Amino acid sequence: MTEAPTLLTVDDLAVEIDGARTVCPVDGVSLRIAQGQTLALLGESGCGKSMTALALMRLLPTAGRIARGSVRYAGRELLALPEARMRAVRGGSIGMIFQEPATSLNPVMSVFSQIDEVLRRHRGLAGGEARAEAARLLSAVGIPDAQRRLDDYPFQFSGGMKQRVMIAMALAGEPELLIADEPTTALDVTLQAQVLDLLASLQRRRNMAMLLITHDLGVVARMAHHVGVMYAGQLVETGPRGGFFEAPLHPYSRKLFAALPRPGERGVALETLPGMVPPLDQPFTGCRFAARCPEAMPRCSTALPQWHAVDARAVRCHLYEAGNRPMAVRSPAPAVTAEAAHADTPILQVENLKVHFPVRKGVLKRVVGQVKAVDGISLSLVPGRTLALVGESGCGKTTAGKAIMQLIRSTGGSVRLGGEEQTTRSGAALHALRERVQMVFQDPFASLNPRMRVGEILDEGMAALGVAGGRAERRQRIDRLLERVGLSPDARDRFPHAFSGGQRQRIALARALAVSPKVIICDEPTSALDVSVQAQILNLLRDLQRSEGLAYLFITHNIAVVDFLATDVAVMYLGRIVEFGATEAVLRAPRHPYTRRLLAAVLQVDAPPAVAVDTAQVDEVELASALNPPTGCHFHPRCPRADARCRREYPVQTILGGGAYVCCHHPEAPAAGD
Repeated sequence: MTEAPTLLTVDDLAVEIDGARTVCPVDGVSLRIAQGQTLALLGESGCGKSMTALALMRLLPTAGRIARGSVRYAGRELLALPEARMRAVRGGSIGMIFQEPATSLNPVMSVFSQIDEVLRRHRGLAGGEARAEAARLLSAVGIPDAQRRLDDYPFQFSGGMKQRVMIAMALAGEPELLIADEPTTALDVTLQAQVLDLLASLQRRRNMAMLLITHDLGVVARMAHHVGVMYAGQLVETGPRGGFFEAPLHPYSRKLFAALPRPGERGVALETLPGMVPPLDQPFTGCRFAARCPEAMPRCSTALPQWHAVDARAVRCHLYEAGNRPMAVRSPAPAVTAEAAHADTPILQVENLKVHFPVRKGVLKRVVGQVKAVDGISLSLVPGRTLALVGESGCGKTTAGKAIMQLIRSTGGSVRLGGEEQTTRSGAALHALRERVQMVFQDPFASLNPRMRVGEILDEGMAALGVAGGRAERRQRIDRLLERVGLSPDARDRFPHAFSGGQRQRIALARALAVSPKVIICDEPTSALDVSVQAQILNLLRDLQRSEGLAYLFITHNIAVVDFLATDVAVMYLGRIVEFGATEAVLRAPRHPYTRRLLAAVLQVDAPPAVAVDTAQVDEVELASALNPPTGCHFHPRCPRADARCRREYPVQTILGGGAYVCCHHPEAPAAGD
């Protein structure tokens, strides 16, 4: 078979950022991407993956510059192009999906206006033709009511919805090369599978090349043809996908695999990497991974490792000198820590909670409908237990969390903390709720004050609530908190914009922990984290829960994290809970068709590389809208078992025992032995 021609060639690329000390986030990166092929860049937050992508697009920050190297696209040297010609390349020949849609989308322009810019400049579309194409793009990435939502603004979309808009914008110019920086981070599992299938389909149809930046090994297993592992500004391993998943070569790569939560390992501490990525404002005399490597030798600290060929792959490591082939050995699993006993009395109870948003139209802004974001959910949070709230983006999970915190006023229902009603309180009367219940928000950049240093952000809540004594005591507590979430104490003197997305999420978690709450509502707290830091955070959350009896409401679409951390699971669809039960029962023997659909869409790292997502299970049915939900069972348009009764009547709860229930006219039969 003829080898595909190379579309992008990068040689010895180095980026420097001027400041008090020059930082080199990309140092000597070389890579090739062929037409129709996907290269996945893996690595921890702060390793230089996103900066590499920005350098290829010539979108470096003001203080950044390309120190050396070459970037050739279709035979043209991009680094030599004048800016006017480079603008024709960006968004057209080369498209990019940015990591943080909340900061990449213009907040004062409608979604259509932003997509229209791309369609006009790069495809010459205008008027009704452009609007029809924009609606088609939004529908293709799974946004319900695409035609109506064209005139909405970014703040009117959830985090996952904003990510879909970014993907639609990147695809609008029909690029030959797509740079996708964490394209599915904020997406639920079903939409993740749908978007990845869409990207794969476009890639095959257009013979499009793709540079995929991700920390999700499941996404890499599904999408990549080749893999590059990046650490501290350098590539340390490259090769075909199959060989990489069969036997990763570099000790760092093996550590990334070991940090993944796996089914059946509940109660076992996840393996973590000690320390953190070294600062890149210093010269290196040896291997950059040596200080964290369990297989380091004295030579590793004094001599730079060279590239070594291993079969069809390459690795930068001293272990492979003189033809050595070290065996990959997984560390023994840490012992299970016994859980502390806690009371079974709920600390926080939610009953029939509703949040309906009015839809107004016309000059008089009359109410013409209601978006039923949360439509009558009930749940209890018990000390020492974790309730996971899962479901697709837009089903109301985040709104429910904010309503419990009284950050959004509920339309109906009850929220009781320690038996005391909170929905009727306001102002200073909510002080007890703010003290005992904290929230880690989905978008850390939007939830951290950009004008305050990290130390000030963490100190603010402690000072207001009188936690940890005086200023000196609080400063010591801040240093300990930063270390516990994997950051250096020096981070206290920096502003949020100086951190990567994953690092900002760690700061947000440290802020929630600073005031010693009894309940933490975690809204996708690990979605922006690479697997090694995710393992550290999950271990931390579980240890804190065991030692202090914390109750967690864990809002997430990461089923592996649910399997590892959650005690119970509530599955939410269009504002309502459709299945509830113990984690083991819900994940191993789901009773609702929607739960089964979610689990079928989960990407598996251990699956053979050639196995694709089951598109028969993960179809592209347009998602229903909370503004106009289907009659009867809301899931019936997507359900293979739906009948006339499903289309006519919403199912009542079927009690399964042990407090579990399912809302379905035709629940799956229980597994043998249930």
